[in-house]
Amino acid sequence: MSSFRFLLSRRWAGFTVFVLVLAYGTWWLGQWQFDRLEDRKASNQIVRTNEHADPAPVEDVLAPGKKVAEDDEWRRVTATGTYAVDDTIIWRYRTPDDAKGVDIVVPLVLADGTAVLVDRGWLQTTSQDEFEDLPAPPTGEVTITGWVRADGTGDSTDVAQVDGYHATRALSSTQVADVVEDSLVTGWLHLDTESPSPTTQLRKADLPELDNGPHFFYGLQWWFFGILAVAGFFYLMYDERRTQHQAQPAQAEDTPDGGAGSDVGSDERATKKAAKLAQKQAVKAAYQAAYEKEKSKQT
Repeated sequence: MSSFRFLLSRRWAGFTVFVLVLAYGTWWLGQWQFDRLEDRKASNQIVRTNEHADPAPVEDVLAPGKKVAEDDEWRRVTATGTYAVDDTIIWRYRTPDDAKGVDIVVPLVLADGTAVLVDRGWLQTTSQDEFEDLPAPPTGEVTITGWVRADGTGDSTDVAQVDGYHATRALSSTQVADVVEDSLVTGWLHLDTESPSPTTQLRKADLPELDNGPHFFYGLQWWFFGILAVAGFFYLMYDERRTQHQAQPAQAEDTPDGGAGSDVGSDERATKKAAKLAQKQAVKAAYQAAYEKEKSKQT
């Protein structure tokens, strides 16, 4: 464990905290994306169910002051009444397929005197401030089917006067109720069918896409970043430990004790070398003496 004491240094302690925070953040973001995926699946299932359900009377689904239930989003309903053309609402900055235009919203007054906002469809325009010759809805009693939608929220739902019409950037029956005379139910309808048919047909709204979106891959991406951060931390920790181990032998050679040990070793080697040399010289001298003695005998 002594080799890992570097983890207690201020630099490594700060680095460890940073990696832990980063790992938790990427885990949380990944889980958030997977939660959004589950919400998307649940919402798609509601839309699929409502798309194939038989139309219900609008009075059974929408009412004044009654918030649109989540399970009623994109539910198909029927309504019969007359259009209040004088209270037409211009829904500005609508850009299907990147084309400029507006949606034309007209309250449909029901038999009980309440009205429901009906988004009759999209009209291409050249200006968002001048509106001329808006296609008129059918006159007299009209029967429609439409898709239930909840009110928009935020400042974009404010209603203003533009070229003599009520205009908004997001549709909210609550905001529109403040500027029209009719008592509006909460929520509104995307028009599906209209009888009798109008002289000029507007482009109908597209149904929502029912795919799961990119949430699954975004979740995996965040978790991969977290794993990468943790793996990188352990690799750097291993590299630091390896570097310290490589540096220790070199430091030992540079210490005073290491130098003394080196000198002692050198003296021992020199002594042994000198002893071997003296032994060789003694043997050589003995051979030389024996040779001289033998030579003197012969003479």
